[in-house]
Amino acid sequence: MAEENLVGEYLRARRELVPPQDVGLHDLSSRRRVRGLRREEVALLAGVSTDYYVRLERGRDQHPSPQVIDALARALQLDDDAAAHLHRLAAAPPGRRRRKAVRPEKVPAGIVQLIGSWGQTPAYVCGRYMDVLAVNPLAAGLMPWYVKGENLVRAAFLDQRVRDMYGDWEHVTESTVAGLRALVGPDVDDPRLNELVGELSVRSERFRRLWARHDARPKRSGTTRIDHPLVGPVELSYERFPIPGTDRQTLGIYHAAPASASAQALALLAITTAEQRQPARPVNSETAT
Repeated sequence: MAEENLVGEYLRARRELVPPQDVGLHDLSSRRRVRGLRREEVALLAGVSTDYYVRLERGRDQHPSPQVIDALARALQLDDDAAAHLHRLAAAPPGRRRRKAVRPEKVPAGIVQLIGSWGQTPAYVCGRYMDVLAVNPLAAGLMPWYVKGENLVRAAFLDQRVRDMYGDWEHVTESTVAGLRALVGPDVDDPRLNELVGELSVRSERFRRLWARHDARPKRSGTTRIDHPLVGPVELSYERFPIPGTDRQTLGIYHAAPASASAQALALLAITTAEQRQPARPVNSETAT
């Protein structure tokens, strides 16, 4: 990568996703050949000159003012998360950044002890590339790909169990890619990230298309549905919490509505998981005789 053009690549990707009709452009030529909005249309909507906007997309000006960023965000109909991502890209240091040696990701001991004590609550810790860094037994029993060292982005696209268990697999993959974008921010020259993106771009057409959209949306909370092979359909809420003092590590937990069928299924899975972890009882020779 000779020179990064973070802002320009983002603007180009996002304007191609905006239908002209959504911004009031109804008198369109049948010979229109561009996807989404033209550069001059974005410039008009944002109140900047076309020449200046072209300079932004081509990387000749990579640090527009906060006021210009807000105007572009409105023109491109960005939500709060997408607008915040654009601000982060514009604030990145110019040129290619020299990266420090990346230290191995280590979860605070207290967090590991805490989630290990939650026998009724599935919980895990993710790192800056969505690698599973720690996981308690119930989370591993709930999502069998939640294994320490597994990358959740890779699993979402390449592990057939994810597709089989999730009824909303398309939404899962979309939110996973957007979450990864939000985590890495401007750090697109990260070798570990490039390796992951390169592998998935080759092996998954859907990942390639989603990554090209430049969606950036942190995973915070929501609901998901899975069809578990042992306990059947389960509807769960999930929460994501940043872990203070770490480099973008997040704590994730799942929970079911009290007294619901999903809560009963989760309780049954907790019992099954605990029984599977019980060590085999030694055979008493006298009793056996």
